[in-house]
Amino acid sequence: MREDVYRKMAEHVIEGLKKRNMEGIYCETGEEAARAVVDMVGPGDLVTWGGSATVNELGILDLLREKGARLLEYPEEERKAPGSPIFQEAAGADYFLMGTNAITINGELVNIDGASNRLHGPKHVVIVAGINKIVKTVEDGIHRIQTQTCPVIADKTGRKTPCGTAGFCTDCQSPDCMCCNIVVTRRSRYTGRIRVILVGETLGI
Repeated sequence: MREDVYRKMAEHVIEGLKKRNMEGIYCETGEEAARAVVDMVGPGDLVTWGGSATVNELGILDLLREKGARLLEYPEEERKAPGSPIFQEAAGADYFLMGTNAITINGELVNIDGASNRLHGPKHVVIVAGINKIVKTVEDGIHRIQTQTCPVIADKTGRKTPCGTAGFCTDCQSPDCMCCNIVVTRRSRYTGRIRVILVGETLGI
């Protein structure tokens, strides 16, 4: 029964994505979703990714290595450094893999981050999201991020932000602030560029 409800939810989101010139796919399991991503990427394709717990949970990067994809890998400190060459190289990648902090029932992607490198440059963007990321509105998505996502990430990564200490967003101006950019993707200009894989499981943060 639960699987039927998840599928109906996903179908509604996928219809919304289609209207916004983005492609949506539904997979019942994380294993099925990981295989769908690997099938999209060809041997030798250059792949980079955002800080996605979902991509890591599903072991997608290891599967891509086995297939022969070229992964753009840098030490964590270089990913965060101003002017890091990873941002320029990532912009020319064939595929950018990411999760999403929230996705509305009408197909809008909602993300808050520090570098805002998620959705520009690469030829293809593949987003993998658990069913738990679906919210009703953009405002609900921002609320979810500020009360559920950022406090957990801050605690997990040792960021010295008020949300990591207090457990909720204080609209801080901390040097470690993760909420530098609020990015709402309401439409893709380029047909076939953004694909969203919705998974009928709880995934990510």
